[in-house]
Amino acid sequence: MTAQIQAFGTLPDGTTVDRVCISGGGLTAHILTYGATIQDLRLDGVNHPLVLGSPVLEPYLGPMTYFGAIVGRFANRIANGCFELEGQTFHVPTNWLGRHALHGGIVGTGQKIWTIGALAEDSLRLDLVLPDGDMGFPGEMHVNACFTLSGDGDLTIEIKAQTDTPSPCSFAHHGYFNLDGSADVTKYLLQINSETYLPVDNDLIPTGEIAKVEGTQFDFRTARELGTNGIDHNFCLSSEQLPLRPIAELSSTKSGVTMGVETTEPGLQIYDGSYIPKSGLPGLEERRYGPFGGIAMETQGWPDAPNHVDFPSAILHPGDTYTHQTRYRFRQEPN
Repeated sequence: MTAQIQAFGTLPDGTTVDRVCISGGGLTAHILTYGATIQDLRLDGVNHPLVLGSPVLEPYLGPMTYFGAIVGRFANRIANGCFELEGQTFHVPTNWLGRHALHGGIVGTGQKIWTIGALAEDSLRLDLVLPDGDMGFPGEMHVNACFTLSGDGDLTIEIKAQTDTPSPCSFAHHGYFNLDGSADVTKYLLQINSETYLPVDNDLIPTGEIAKVEGTQFDFRTARELGTNGIDHNFCLSSEQLPLRPIAELSSTKSGVTMGVETTEPGLQIYDGSYIPKSGLPGLEERRYGPFGGIAMETQGWPDAPNHVDFPSAILHPGDTYTHQTRYRFRQEPN
């Protein structure tokens, strides 16, 4: 099967959004130029999508913002939409509770049109330029995201960025995964290689404490059910970027599908989908997505890192290249 490009929809300003289909290693992915969004993902022999997505564009412009997108230039939250860098104060639009910045501001990378930089049967590279001052961030930043389907059920996402001025830089793939096509993921088994996590306040902003998972609802060192605890927290994997290594595993005993997660990043944000509206969102194959309908496993820098000197640095400097790799490894075992 050769790579395919087709029109998916049109933005209010008339810009066309394309959908690109790539396949390889037993996987087929549909990726939108809007937000570098994985709109659909299939594993051979499995009769349901592996991600939450919409069959049309409109929900991505509203209630399904971020679903499957590459978010940045700073993924997750920045307290009060404000940070200091080299003696200067910068302000990012406050699109979280009207008080804080989320995923790069009102129009982050998850809501921009990326351009197709390279395309092969099993891979796609999307490119984006963020102007100096975009969403209040300093520096012109050149970003590319490469999606590759190789090996046996492996999806690798590599994000690279360069800047001409020091700037916060942390991207994340914000996919929601569902491994068995059921209405919720609360019975899935989750295992995370993390000894600590970041407690948050009522606005989901890190308090600055780095707490042990032992004895808490955040202890997934041994695989156990996800449950209904309302998790939207960062699990601390390391104090810096490291070579690609396994950091988590998600599995459904119902379908026998397992998803291993490998990354170079120091943090893993787990969001269990508890705030997906009870009224439901329009999904693939006429599904309706409700609370806990999918789990986001966002590999990234630590949230609010620009405001915490003891968090891993998330500042990119001129002459350096930000390189973020994440690999999702899908397998199906016989039930």
